[in-house]
Amino acid sequence: MSFDNLCKLLSEKYPERFASWVLGTEQTCVKVLKTELSIEPIRADYVTFLQLEGRILHLEFQTKLESTPPLPLRMLDYWVRLYRLYRLPITQVIVLLLPPAPETIIETAFRVESTVHEYRVICIWSENPEPFLNDPALLPLAPLTATAQPQALLQQVVAKVNQLEPRQRPEISTYTQILAGLKYNQDLIRQMFREGMMRESVIYQEILKEGEQQGEQRGRKAEGQLLIVRLLTRRVGELSQEVLERIETLSLEQLENLGEALLDFQAMADLETWFNTLE
Repeated sequence: MSFDNLCKLLSEKYPERFASWVLGTEQTCVKVLKTELSIEPIRADYVTFLQLEGRILHLEFQTKLESTPPLPLRMLDYWVRLYRLYRLPITQVIVLLLPPAPETIIETAFRVESTVHEYRVICIWSENPEPFLNDPALLPLAPLTATAQPQALLQQVVAKVNQLEPRQRPEISTYTQILAGLKYNQDLIRQMFREGMMRESVIYQEILKEGEQQGEQRGRKAEGQLLIVRLLTRRVGELSQEVLERIETLSLEQLENLGEALLDFQAMADLETWFNTLE
């Protein structure tokens, strides 16, 4: 799935939230328009059409300005076809996900002789991150918003993702990690989301607290073993006595490494593969 198309998916999944953000006023009655714009079909892979009360909102998501035909002409073309079909006022907004090359002019109108057609452009890298951090529908876009400390922003995003309800969290987490890939190194993204999941684990927090209170290496290792056993049981099922004995032989460092690795486990075979790396 392309970055632009993912944004289209999000805007159609949460149309009220995207319309409210773009227009700056709360929108409660929004309908996604699934329609072809004749006369001839035009490429609309990354376009969302939302019907509001007495108005059409046209959202276009772009990672880059280059387009064939050029974006200003496309916006005019969409406007004419939408107006012909619905005869309603139309608000058109291009959401740019990445800044263009320095000195690039971001056009906000189509101009040829006496014909002038204007539209809005939102540069996501200039947007205040707070509204995105506080709205699950917009959260996947938060890593791309304005910040002087990108890594700190990504940490905030991870914390917000891990505060979501369990049913909502995996989907939003996936979307967020995909869009974060436009700006951040993939290894950093995986590391921070993995560590965030561990930190948000209730079991992990309880065991960490107990380990700090004990302040002893032996106590930390024992509690670490308990944590690993519980997490592994949730990931791959009931553990055999042989597996439990192998876990008891692991050092504290190996337990910590297993704690990170098990987040990617899908079956018992993944655990066996991990054990084999120690030999």
